[in-house]
Amino acid sequence: MRITFLGTGGSVPTTERSTSGLVVERAGDRLLFDCGEGSQRQMMRYGTGFDIGHVFLSHMHGDHTLGLPGLTQTLSFNDREQPLAVHAPAGTRGQVERLLSATGDTPSYPVRITQVEPGEVVLDRPEYEVRAFATDHDTRAVGYALVEDERKGRFDRERAEGEFGIPPGPKYSRLHAGEPVEHEGRTIDPEAVVGPPRPGRRFVYTGDTRPTDATIAAAEDADLLVHDGTFAADHGERAQKTGHSTARGAAAVAREAGVRKLALVHISTRYAGRGGLLADEAREVFPETVVPHDGATAEIPFPDSDQPVSVEQPQD
Repeated sequence: MRITFLGTGGSVPTTERSTSGLVVERAGDRLLFDCGEGSQRQMMRYGTGFDIGHVFLSHMHGDHTLGLPGLTQTLSFNDREQPLAVHAPAGTRGQVERLLSATGDTPSYPVRITQVEPGEVVLDRPEYEVRAFATDHDTRAVGYALVEDERKGRFDRERAEGEFGIPPGPKYSRLHAGEPVEHEGRTIDPEAVVGPPRPGRRFVYTGDTRPTDATIAAAEDADLLVHDGTFAADHGERAQKTGHSTARGAAAVAREAGVRKLALVHISTRYAGRGGLLADEAREVFPETVVPHDGATAEIPFPDSDQPVSVEQPQD
């Protein structure tokens, strides 16, 4: 699973940071979370491609949505035919429709708008699902958690072949699928040669929010939590007033949830060139914190791989 940070800045774009957006790539699926101004250019610049099937909007503020009209128009110019799904908080359908009509053109492909409530499964795939959870930003807003299914346990070929005398072949597949097999007059149960289920991965994106218990619950044992980290601690009162988080507040959420890695985004313009200040404050509470720049990528390995969640900053 790869995450590409398209925009990591706050409400106003700067030469250093664009407004909110990131792409998740998983086994051929590309999912776009928020679509701030200039997102399509960032997608070209950082090589994510435009093969997006679903757009998940955390809320309808412009720094999270103004890139959508341009992106959908470009997709039409590229002769797209497959449908595009746009997911947004309940009660915002009209806003999404007006936003999509801003160019005055009708897309060359179907656009489906779904309104989501906290607790709903927004996207259900054979190996994972995307769930919405409640956030706190003084407007209709949700966060999203991509949660993979458990994977099959490891197949012990040495035991199957050495202890039970089962040669490689179809019986291995049946055992790994959880089906007992008969071999030389003996019934072999799958538990004898297949280990316990292995955990899948969990990626959580909050959008703009104050720290909440709902985020802690959604991010429990997550591999990567991408959380609002707009302000430093000395602007805690402003963070609370405007529905945002401080770096330390986000770090406390990550610590309570037991996540593997925290990435702070929606960085205020007052910290231009000083993202390290926010990282330092957060690391006092949660050491595994990073403040990614636009174009940074995160690789999320499976939890049982013994590999860390790595975040690589762009070279330019």
